Amino acid sequence: MNGEIRHCDYLVIGSGVAGLFFALKAARHGTVVLVTKKRSADSNTNRAQGGIAAVTSDEDSFELHVQDTLRAGAGLCHEDAVRSIVQEGPARIRELIELGIRFTEREVPDQPGRRELDLGREGGHSKRRILHAQDMTGREVERALLDAVQRESRITLLENHMAVDLITAAKLGLPGPNRCLGAYVLDRPTGQVHSYAAQAVILATGGCGKVYLYTTNPDIATGDGVAMAWRAGVPVANMEFVQFHPTCLYHPKAKSFLISEAVRGEGAVLRTLEGEAFMVRYHEMADLAPRDIVARAIDAEMKRSGADHVWLDITHKPAPFIMRRFPNIYRTCLEYGIDITKEPIPVVPAAHYQCGGVLTDLHGATRLPGLYAIGEVACTGLHGANRLASNSLLEALVMAHRAAAHLAEADLPPAGDVRLPLWECGNAQDADELVVISHLWDELRRLMWDYVGIVRTNRRLARARKRIANLLEEIREYYWDFLVTSDLLELRNIATVADLIVRCAQARPESRGLHYNLDHPEPDPAWAGRDTVLDPDRAA
Repeated sequence: MNGEIRHCDYLVIGSGVAGLFFALKAARHGTVVLVTKKRSADSNTNRAQGGIAAVTSDEDSFELHVQDTLRAGAGLCHEDAVRSIVQEGPARIRELIELGIRFTEREVPDQPGRRELDLGREGGHSKRRILHAQDMTGREVERALLDAVQRESRITLLENHMAVDLITAAKLGLPGPNRCLGAYVLDRPTGQVHSYAAQAVILATGGCGKVYLYTTNPDIATGDGVAMAWRAGVPVANMEFVQFHPTCLYHPKAKSFLISEAVRGEGAVLRTLEGEAFMVRYHEMADLAPRDIVARAIDAEMKRSGADHVWLDITHKPAPFIMRRFPNIYRTCLEYGIDITKEPIPVVPAAHYQCGGVLTDLHGATRLPGLYAIGEVACTGLHGANRLASNSLLEALVMAHRAAAHLAEADLPPAGDVRLPLWECGNAQDADELVVISHLWDELRRLMWDYVGIVRTNRRLARARKRIANLLEEIREYYWDFLVTSDLLELRNIATVADLIVRCAQARPESRGLHYNLDHPEPDPAWAGRDTVLDPDRAA
C-alpha cells in the first residue's frame, strides 16, 4: 500500500552496535531515523558472547594484535585497514565505558582491593585482549547503546520497519551524477511503504547467516543490506568467505545457540565421541587454532566417523569457575539437560559471520555517493579470508565512528532537494499462497548448506548456481505479482546473497581461509591480497 514521503538527515538501517553507535554520533549533527525489522534488540550484536578485541593491557601491543589479525586473514587482509582499526580500538572502548557498559573485572593478584579488566583469550589471539561482560557481552553493549539512543531526542527509532530498496537518482531517471536519495521502508504492522528522503543512508544490517540451514544468527540475518546495495549498483567483495562458527550447541530443541569461542580460550578441548582430543592432529595451536581450521576439522571428524556432532569438554575446570565465567552458557545448557561442569557439550559447526560484503573505503563510504555501509554488512579489508575472533564488534565501533565523522564534514545536498515518488504497488494483490515463500526459503537454505558450505567443489558450486538462478526468476515473478511482506522481501534478499556467495566462490580458483574447494585444495600465491570483487555494472 502507498505510504508517505518523510525526511531526515541520516537514515540508518539496522539496530546492532554499528547502527546504534553511528546514530548516537550522527545525532550531534542532524536528525536520525533508525529503522529495524523487528524489536530494536533483535540483532547479531545481542547474541555476541565472546567480547571485543582491543589492546588495553601493558602485556599486549598494537603490533601483536595486527599480526594476529593478518595471520588469521590468510593473506587477504588490507594491512592499512587492520592497523588503523586496531589502533583506534582503545578510544572506542573508553567511549563505551563512559556510556555505562560494564565489562567484567577481576581483582589484581597480590593487590587486595584493586581491580582490572578481566581480559579473555580466544582462538588465533596471542595475548589476552578480549573485553567481555561475562559471556553476554553483546547483550550488555546493546543495552547501554539502546538506553542512550532512547534518551536522544534527535533519533527516531522505528521498530517493525523493513527497508525494501534504496532510492537512487539513476532509478528515478534524474540528470547528473548518480547518488543515493533515500529508501523505501515497509511499516510491517500496517503494510504501508513509506518513502524516506535522507542526506545519507547508512546500511548497518548485519550479515546473512540465514542463507544456511544451520546458523548461530537470529532470524533477521537475511543479507538485506548486501542485496539492496547490489540492486542499487554497488560492488560487493569476498562473499565466498562465510565463517562457520565451530561450536553451535547440538540439541533437537535448541535453536541456534552459540557456545562461545571463549570456552576454548579458557581451556575447553574438542573431542571425538570416543574421547580423543583431535585438534592436535590439525594445527599447532590445537583447540586455539583459527576458526576456519577448527570448523573444517570438526566437519572432517564428523564425516570420517559418521557422527552427528563432537564433544566440547571443559569438565576439567573447577565448577565454580565455569559457572562464574560462563553463566549464560551454563544456564542454557542446563535447560537442555546438559551440566557442562560434569559432562561435555555436543557441538556442530554453523554459519556465523559474513567476512565479505558491500565494498567500502575506510570511512564506510560506498561507490554510490550518499550510501555508507558499516559493521558486518561491509567489506573494509579488516577480516580478509577469515575473521579473527572478537574483531567484529571492534570494527563496528570504529567504522561507525569514522562514518559519522566523515559525514559531519561532508557537503551533502539537503534531503528534500529532490521530491521522491510515492511507493507504487501497481496491480499487485495480497499473496494467495504463502506456502510458496516458505518452500522456496527451505529449498534455498538446504541447497546452500549442501553445496556451498564448509567444503566446496566446482561441481557443487555449478549445481548451486544453476538452481539459484531458477529460484531467483521464480521469486522475481512472485515479487511483482503480490504486495510486499517482510517474508517475501527476506526471501528475495537471501536468494540474491546466495547467488553472490556462489559467484564469488566460483571466481576464486584456490582454497584460502574460509573458502575451501576440494578441486583447488591449496592457496594460490597469485591470489594473495586479491579480493573477489563483483560489480553490478559488469555482472553477467
